[in-house]
Parts: sequence; structure tokens; C-alpha cells
Amino acid sequence: MRKEVIQYIRTKKMLQSFIREEPRWYRLLSRYPHQLPSFEIAALHYYGQTIPHKVEKIANSLQMASLMFHLFQKSDV
Repeated sequence: MRKEVIQYIRTKKMLQSFIREEPRWYRLLSRYPHQLPSFEIAALHYYGQTIPHKVEKIANSLQMASLMFHLFQKSDV
């Protein structure tokens, strides 16, 4: 694998752990170093760090807070 690719992966802990869990990416990046952006996107999907994942987490938190609020309102009456 190219030194630049290895150095870039080493700067981000998430990418380091992802390449250990998915070794096929090591082979792919060795052959096709231009696939680095695809590798990062795959890591974000794997760890649920994409924008849709984050929006879903926030929506779930708001829904839970709303449910708790309604339960507390009913118990006060």
C-alpha cells in the first residue's frame, strides 16, 4: 500500500479500526489507492456516522423525550 494512504489511515482512529475489521479494504486500497474516498464512506456507514444516521439518532432522542414529557404530564394530574 502507498505510504500516503497508510499515513492518512493512521491519522484517523476510526479508519484504523475499520481496516482491521474489514481486511478486504487493505487489498483494495493496495491495488486501487484512488478508492480512499469510498473506503471512508464505507467506514462512516459501518459505524453509523453518516448524516442520515445522525438525524435518525436525534429524531429518536426527541421522540423519547416527548414520550417522557407526556408521561410526566399525565402523572401530575
